[in-house]
Amino acid sequence: MAITKETKTGIVAKYGKTPKDTGIPEVQIALLTARINDLTPHFEKFKKDHHSRVGLLKMVGKRRRLLDYLREKNIERYRKIIEELNLRK
Repeated sequence: MAITKETKTGIVAKYGKTPKDTGIPEVQIALLTARINDLTPHFEKFKKDHHSRVGLLKMVGKRRRLLDYLREKNIERYRKIIEELNLRK
């Protein structure tokens, strides 16, 4: 179950500087988080779906690299996105 077009445009509008700004790290992190959160119930139901799990791990790694980049460039934006998406406990 992929995220819908309406959900994606809502995320881009919320985290982007403009409604069509998909390149900044905050939007990319938010989109990856939405896809990751959408996939987690799938793995509770299908425990042996290892092929999709590899894709999930790639998405988690990409989000981690984007977060590291954002932390190096601007710590305030990093803290804000972490708080808004509840990525840290």
